[in-house]
Amino acid sequence: MATVLKAQKVQAAKADLKGKRKAEDMDVDEPSEEPRKRTKNKQRVLLLSSRGITHRMRHFMNDLEALLPHVKKDAKLDSKNHLHLLPELADLNNCNNTLYFEARKHEDLYMWAAKTPNGPSIKLHVQNVHTMDELKMTGNCLKGSRGLLSFDKAFDNSEWGRLTKELFTHIFGVPPSARKAKPFIDHILTFSMLDDKIWFRNYQIVEKDPLQPNGPPQTSLVEIGPRFVLTPIRIFEGAFGGATVYSNPEFVSPAAVRSAIKREKGAKYGMRKLAEEESRGRREGRRLEEDDLAVSKVFA
Repeated sequence: MATVLKAQKVQAAKADLKGKRKAEDMDVDEPSEEPRKRTKNKQRVLLLSSRGITHRMRHFMNDLEALLPHVKKDAKLDSKNHLHLLPELADLNNCNNTLYFEARKHEDLYMWAAKTPNGPSIKLHVQNVHTMDELKMTGNCLKGSRGLLSFDKAFDNSEWGRLTKELFTHIFGVPPSARKAKPFIDHILTFSMLDDKIWFRNYQIVEKDPLQPNGPPQTSLVEIGPRFVLTPIRIFEGAFGGATVYSNPEFVSPAAVRSAIKREKGAKYGMRKLAEEESRGRREGRRLEEDDLAVSKVFA
């Protein structure tokens, strides 16, 4: 038995030597084929708001949280003047994207979309918000499922459009490795551009006709919700600050619109009062003075 074991060891050593010689005889300059490294999509989004949001704004945020399974929700930010704390909060929550909703005067809603901690960041005005409960659409999708992203061709016509498209791809694109994500796709998130505004819609992918469930497959889209419109205001180089990369010259804040309406109403009131004073002055001008001789003749 001992001689057999020794013979086996000798044969194994010879095989090793042959393998080493073959490796040395191979051309070293020829690169070896290495397996390609897979790039993992590790996008995590921090979702939070400022104080003073209304119930409709809160329901809108809950809809976005249900729509994006890779979102981490945090408590409200106490002060609107401390936006520099948001990158630190994102780092504490292990997030590299941030969606911050800022409410002003319980009427206006602004959305900050930023890459943390180095930027860039976009400030947008949110309008025409319709939540899922308000729409009552017939479409439905599984909670936590991943969605396809569809962008309008108009995004590629401008620099700020391409930057916004890339940032929205990182934020709204659900990574397959997300903890709460389901392993299939059944809805589409569409971003359309019209009048320099971004229109958001969410559609379910229906592969069968509901009127003919046993018929041939017919792919169609059914809107689910929510829906909203975004008006870009300013793009910053850093996260929630820094140099201005793009500024929308046509944007007018809703507070300025309301003040203009009040000024117009005040101007109407002032014109009405001026007309009353002119009418009073004309009446005073047409009034005749009293004649003392006429009064004396009456008493005589």
